[in-house]
Amino acid sequence: MVDVIDSADARAEASDEAKPRRPVPSWVITVGSLVVLLGAWEIFGRDINPVFGSYPSAIAEAFWQLARSGKLWTALLDSLRPFFLGYGLAILIGVPVGLITGRFRTVEAAIGIYITAGYAMPLVALVPLLVLWLGLGFAVKVAVVFLMSVFPICINTWLGVTAVPKTLIEVGKSFVAPNSVILRRIILPATLPYMMAGIRLAVGRAVVAMVIAEFFTSISGLGAIIITSANNFDTATMFVPIVVLMVMAIGLNYLIGAIERWVAPWQAEIAGRDE
Repeated sequence: MVDVIDSADARAEASDEAKPRRPVPSWVITVGSLVVLLGAWEIFGRDINPVFGSYPSAIAEAFWQLARSGKLWTALLDSLRPFFLGYGLAILIGVPVGLITGRFRTVEAAIGIYITAGYAMPLVALVPLLVLWLGLGFAVKVAVVFLMSVFPICINTWLGVTAVPKTLIEVGKSFVAPNSVILRRIILPATLPYMMAGIRLAVGRAVVAMVIAEFFTSISGLGAIIITSANNFDTATMFVPIVVLMVMAIGLNYLIGAIERWVAPWQAEIAGRDE
């Protein structure tokens, strides 16, 4: 009888060990990482001269003061208008140009070199020239955001088209599909992961371009808060728009990822990523 009970316990223990452990949710790891980082920053940041640095509680207090006065929301709105217009134009133009460049050899030979050069060119150096052309207002800010974000989208889409398996295109040709149908029904879905990666990369460049445009043109928006606070040696207030921009970029990155999972749900199934 004792042997029967012992064998049953052994089988139960073996089944418990055989059960796969549930992985820790990603959001738990992310929250834990943030808590550790902010805690260390809060502890060690208090020992730093306020002129040279700040800490989370002081930044939160400065955020509250700016938000309560309304200056933060006004500046954020001034910055978001050229950002979204320039970034949206970059997507609308960069994706089709990348698709056509990767699909047709003659187009690639004609404009591929300019796309590569445009991505590598220090576009910040062109801001004074753009100011001469477009003035100091809204148009030049849109142009700076557009120029700094269109090339990553275009190049990633272009590379995605060249990575499409040749067999897929041959299947379309075997059904006598025209080039427009092959581009829309075969190449575009296969290129979506590359395209969305380019759009994600362009978010960071667009945020940087927005601030650069506000520094070099009419000083307004979140860039104005950064410059004014830096000139007044108010480091905590200076960090507020920086943190806001970082949070905005992270939020847009997650939004783009959600859109990618919606338009290309098969990508997550074929990915080799460990959970």
